[in-house]
Amino acid sequence: MTDLISDAEPHASPSSSLPSDFDEAALIRSARTRARRRRLLILLAQIGLVVIVLGGWQLGASSGSLDKFTYGSPDGVVKQLKTWFTDGTSLGSIWHNIGVTMQETVLGFIIGTVAGVVLGIALGRIRALADVMAPFIKAANSIPRIVLGSMFIIWFGLGPSGKVALAVVLVFFSVFFNAFQGTREVDRNLIANARILGASEWRVTSQVVLPSAMTWIVASLHAAFGFALIGAIVGEMLGAQAGLGQLIAQAQGNFNADGVYAGTLIIAVLALIAEFLVTRFEKRVLRWRPTQLSGDGAGL
Repeated sequence: MTDLISDAEPHASPSSSLPSDFDEAALIRSARTRARRRRLLILLAQIGLVVIVLGGWQLGASSGSLDKFTYGSPDGVVKQLKTWFTDGTSLGSIWHNIGVTMQETVLGFIIGTVAGVVLGIALGRIRALADVMAPFIKAANSIPRIVLGSMFIIWFGLGPSGKVALAVVLVFFSVFFNAFQGTREVDRNLIANARILGASEWRVTSQVVLPSAMTWIVASLHAAFGFALIGAIVGEMLGAQAGLGQLIAQAQGNFNADGVYAGTLIIAVLALIAEFLVTRFEKRVLRWRPTQLSGDGAGL
């Protein structure tokens, strides 16, 4: 009787014998498929938006609805770019001008970032120093950047030093306030535990405070490089011997709308490349963050 009862018991279904990783792998594949489909839709929407804007612009210029002398046209911008890249500019090779602008931008970005991080963490860690420096930092931050650009032109002349200085100022305040706030937001329990374990102030700062504030600091780099590029361009437009800003200023002086748009397009491409590199750096440095906090799905 016992044997009959045991034989009558239902056997486990084949599906229940499958490994538990099967469902997880299927879910991962499904999520990746949805992500690829979403990226494709976003890309198509972006391309469609560009086509609509450029197509409408070209149609308006060709039909006479938009004055080409005032608004230019996409085909005029393409011709201007072709002229610059094949025949050069009045200021030399277009690559030379791009190199000058990028050199000023990168130097300003590096110097401003280092200064902003160091001073931001220092003032965030030392309350007395922050109290002393607060009115001076607020006053310096309130000075219009265009005024600083004019001052730097007087001080440093038409060379790259004035453009680098303006880029440094723009980057510094962007990074400084994030580094300062990130330092103030560090969990005090972590600092207290590190001190209990015998860590020196330098080790607390370098191994506890800096990693904790890194999210704030890296987030500021996205805007900081853009500010560095703005500083270099504005400085060149105020007065320079070469650079994309000077090319745009010359095009403006000659009422060459296509030249202004061509220079702006080159700057936009450089900014997008820099944004891509900063994003890659952010993902590498902040790999420990949860995906939902990394901003990957927002695109900004």
